[in-house]
Amino acid sequence: VGIAGSPRASAQGGLAGRSPPERKDGMRLIDELRAEHEVIDAVVGSLRTYVDLRIAGAGDPGDGPGLIRFLRLYAGHFHHAREEDTLFEALLHRAQLPEEGPIATLRDDHRATLALLDRIEAVIGLDPLGEDAGRELKRLAVEYSRALWHHIDAENSVLFPESEARLRRHGVLELPSREMTDDERDAMASGQALVLRYPPVEDIDAIRGDGCVCCPALVEGCPGLERSWWNESEWDEFEDHMAAD
Repeated sequence: VGIAGSPRASAQGGLAGRSPPERKDGMRLIDELRAEHEVIDAVVGSLRTYVDLRIAGAGDPGDGPGLIRFLRLYAGHFHHAREEDTLFEALLHRAQLPEEGPIATLRDDHRATLALLDRIEAVIGLDPLGEDAGRELKRLAVEYSRALWHHIDAENSVLFPESEARLRRHGVLELPSREMTDDERDAMASGQALVLRYPPVEDIDAIRGDGCVCCPALVEGCPGLERSWWNESEWDEFEDHMAAD
C-alpha cells in the first residue's frame, strides 16, 4: 500500500517552464521539485523519440549531447542535488526519519539512472551509429526512461506529500532552494527546445502509477513507506479510513 493522488507529469506543463503556484500551506521547494518533474518527464520522452529516429537514420547526431547535457545538469546537478542535499537531509535530521527504506531507495535510483546515462552518453554520439550500437542504445534508453519515470511517479505520489506532512509536524514550514546556475539554465532551455523538435514518445508498456505498490524496491530492499515511517497511531488511522471505505 502507498500514498496516492499526485497527478502525473505532463509534457505540455514541462514546456511552459512555469513557476509553481504560490500555496499558503505548501513548501515552495517541494512545489518547485514537482514542477521540475514535468520538464524532466518530457525530455526523457524526447530522448526515446530521438533514439528511435537515430536508429532509423533520421535524428541529428548533434542533438544527442544536448539531451544528455539537460539530463546531467538540470535533472542531476540541479534537481536531484536539491532533493538529496536539502529535502532528504531535512527528513533525516529534522524529522528524524531513518536513512534506510524510502530515502535509501530514492538515493539508489539517482545513482542507478546516472550510471545508465553514462552508458547512453558513450553510444548516443556515434556517427554512424551502427546496427549493434543502435540496439544497445535502444535498450539503454528504454531502461533509463522507465526507471526515471517510475522514480518521478514515486516522488510525486509518495515522497512529496509525506515529506510535507512530516516536516510540518516537526515545525519545518519551508526549506531553502537556490537559483539555477547559468549552465543549468542553458541546459534547461536546450532540453525544452529539443522537446519541440522530438515530441515525447508515449510508451504504452511503461508501468506508471502512484504509491509504493508500483515500486520494484518494495520488499526487495525497502519495506515500504508505511512500514518504514509510520507510527502505531498512523497505522490505526489508516485502518479506520480503509474500513470507512
